[in-house]
Amino acid sequence: MRIAIDAMGGDHGPRVVVPGALAALARLPEDVGVLLVGDETRIRAAAGRGLPGRRAEIVHAPDEVSMEDSPATAVRRKPDSSMARGLALVKDERAEAFLSAGSTGAVVAGGLLVLGRTPGVHRPAIATLFPTDRARCVLLDVGANAECKPQHLAQFAAMGTVYAQIHLGRERPRVGLLNIGEEASKGNDLASAAHALLRDSGLNFVGNVEGRDVLSGRTDVVVCDGFVGNIVLKFAESMLRFMSRQIRAEIRSSWRVKLGAALMRPGFHAMRQRLDYQEEGGAPLLGIKRTVVISHGKSTERAIENAVALCAELASNELPRQIAELLAAVGSNVSLSDRPPGAREA
Repeated sequence: MRIAIDAMGGDHGPRVVVPGALAALARLPEDVGVLLVGDETRIRAAAGRGLPGRRAEIVHAPDEVSMEDSPATAVRRKPDSSMARGLALVKDERAEAFLSAGSTGAVVAGGLLVLGRTPGVHRPAIATLFPTDRARCVLLDVGANAECKPQHLAQFAAMGTVYAQIHLGRERPRVGLLNIGEEASKGNDLASAAHALLRDSGLNFVGNVEGRDVLSGRTDVVVCDGFVGNIVLKFAESMLRFMSRQIRAEIRSSWRVKLGAALMRPGFHAMRQRLDYQEEGGAPLLGIKRTVVISHGKSTERAIENAVALCAELASNELPRQIAELLAAVGSNVSLSDRPPGAREA
């Protein structure tokens, strides 16, 4: 198995991505390797003497996609970029998965343009994991689609179900629809129509869930459009930083609090690990023909290491194939069969 990695992606580029990828190789099976795509000189400088030739290969790409580039055209206009060449390696079957910490919009657009959709999928979705009172849950979409149709949300539920089965080990994941109330009649037209589709989908749909229920552990998969999902994700990240600052301020307030904090340090460490995005490393772009994982732009070496491991796990379990099979099984309940013959998706 080979994983193509955009070595130039993210805020720190090769100096973080390359060591993180090499650290992943140390814990992954011997039959897993990486293709480091980007400027060869910078990649070798970042690797130092730690580039194992048998399992790590450099694929030179002189250009790179920046955050200022238009996501819709970046890959097409920059065919020699690390992102475009990395995706091409997967398309040409030289790699089984692609990882990038670069522009999320460019990865989504490039994945669609170069790799195409999984059979049966009409919109891809970015899935992320949230901690809950019981275990982790999948939230999707968190940014790939600002506007959705009810059938798109139903398909997100099916894709999230497969991801939860593979990555979280849930045999029959419970699916909830993010809404402003638990009643089926609550919410806007999109939510009402999506509720009806999910109810009849054959998935393990448990109904609407409100924002306060996302972290309760009531569901394994929470479905929403990318506009709402991205707001939820960014708010959660900011709330975590806010609470961390407040706790540190309180600890500095008196020696008694400092003493108590010292005694609670193991608990704080365990909680931080549960909430730290670096422990997961990346979010899969579901609905693409091959495995694609997107990492945070501020990813550290540890985050990249974990993201590479996630790529290997999803690719070895043939995530896109399993998604296609589930969509075929649930059939017209999550399709766009209500479109007029010959009509194209907006």
